[in-house]
Amino acid sequence: MAQPVKAASRPLELTELLTLMLEASEQINSTLDLDELLRRIAEIVKRAIDYDIFAILLLNERAQELRVHFSIGHPDELVRNLRIKVGEGIVGRAVQQRRSLLINDVQGEPTYIPSQPSIRSELAVPLMFRGRVIGVIDLEATWPDFFNESHVSLLELLASRMAMAIENARLYRRSVRQARKLQLLNEISRELSSVLVLNELLRKVGTLTKQLIDYHHFAIFLADEQTRTFNAVLSLKRDERTPEKYTLHFGQGLVGAAADLRQALIIPDVSKDPRYVRLNPETRSEMVVPLVHREAVIGVVDLESSQLNYFHEDHARIFSTLAPQIAIAIENARLYERVARSEARLERDLRSAQEIQMHFMPGTPPAIPGLQVGLRFEPARELGGDLYDFLNYGKDRHVLAIGDVSGKGAPAALYGAMAGGILRSLAPQRLSPPELMKKLNVTLLERKIEGHFITLTYAIWEPRTRTLRLANAGMPLPILVRHGQCRPIRAEGVPLGLLEHAEHQELSVRLEKGDLLAFCSDGIVEAFNHQHEEFGTRRLENVLRQNASRSPQEIVDTLFQEVRRHEEGRPPRDDQTVVLVRVR
Repeated sequence: MAQPVKAASRPLELTELLTLMLEASEQINSTLDLDELLRRIAEIVKRAIDYDIFAILLLNERAQELRVHFSIGHPDELVRNLRIKVGEGIVGRAVQQRRSLLINDVQGEPTYIPSQPSIRSELAVPLMFRGRVIGVIDLEATWPDFFNESHVSLLELLASRMAMAIENARLYRRSVRQARKLQLLNEISRELSSVLVLNELLRKVGTLTKQLIDYHHFAIFLADEQTRTFNAVLSLKRDERTPEKYTLHFGQGLVGAAADLRQALIIPDVSKDPRYVRLNPETRSEMVVPLVHREAVIGVVDLESSQLNYFHEDHARIFSTLAPQIAIAIENARLYERVARSEARLERDLRSAQEIQMHFMPGTPPAIPGLQVGLRFEPARELGGDLYDFLNYGKDRHVLAIGDVSGKGAPAALYGAMAGGILRSLAPQRLSPPELMKKLNVTLLERKIEGHFITLTYAIWEPRTRTLRLANAGMPLPILVRHGQCRPIRAEGVPLGLLEHAEHQELSVRLEKGDLLAFCSDGIVEAFNHQHEEFGTRRLENVLRQNASRSPQEIVDTLFQEVRRHEEGRPPRDDQTVVLVRVR
């Protein structure tokens, strides 16, 4: 019994053909969405030719292979995986020969690539644009001899218009994709510049790269010049961090090659490249981009795919644009970490130095016969240049010294420590205040440090006679509070460590029971508020006079409270020290 034959589409009359062509032109030229365009083409062709399978395959000129971009009737798996080289199968031959191929019965065609067992006839028409093939329209039917020459003529007429529309749509898609990539690159650059923690930055690079290139495996290698190795500091598989850590020597593998060449490498098939070092069994293709900062390769970014020929020149261009920014971000993060470590170490050292400095000066008021003592020292920074000390001149005499080194911070603290050590070394000689000043000045000049000097008040207390003998080298004048009245003790002189032949006069003051005597560094009277108004001597005397009946330490604490209130929250600009004594 004869096999039934499917009725072929009847040839279109001229009017129908013109109407179809006009409608086709209108339909395909009214959209720049590639997917929508291909769908419309399929519908237009269906009205003229009752195919069973329809496909549009577009040509990848670099790889010289065809890939299905739109299909009706093909299994989904075939559409995803089918790659046809130019010259292979019916569609590959149509592209190679640049002409339409009509196969009445594919069972007699040795080059036919089967898609479904029921297919018997096929028609492939190349899509030509400006003299080059960009793809092919492929129709298939389940009946032999289904297609005819009128179908060929019709498709060839449609193909020229379709090719132009497809190229316009692809150009538009590339433009949109390029604009999105540029916008994404800009966003990535902003995000990278805002991250200063290295581990967080590296993970950010991997995550953001995934938005540009859908890699299978991603790694960042950083160069170690001492060991001459590249060490993987980040390894991501499908955007998830992996514990693998790889090390490659300089010049080893694709990573080393990219670093040596200082250019991106694209490897379509890693199994065919002798430089490839097999670290991930799933890898089929790879792209490696060096990270260069200030003429030095600081690392390499490695992207791998489980597909052959996955990476292309667009990927390399995109990542070569991004690589310098990644390199700068990595260097900034590493610099930030070094600075943070240095600051942490410096902070620890400063805390230790501060503790040591506090041990140089008595933390609690000493027991001095005939006197009550209150004291307080507040450095403007972690370390300060003010100093005070109490020395013993035997059973019947005691020394009170208060000084202020030029400058602030660690240099002033070290200079003050040196001056305090010299003071203690001279104490056994029991020198008078002027003699002590002279010897200290000579010693400091022998160890002269440019820009550094010290002001000092040196007083000897004799409790038996209630006499205070003192000399002053540039410190604020001591203030005596007696019977509710304040007056300065006018002992004056030049600072120590500046002039070779500086002379200092001794002043003797006989004190009475209940007298207060205040020694302050200039950080107290020079403390200023937001209006740049100094605390001044007048406010200092008011606090001393109004609180004269209280204990020396209470007066000192009250004075500091008033200074803080005057500063209105501003940090002290200078060290602040007060030593206050009351005659018993």
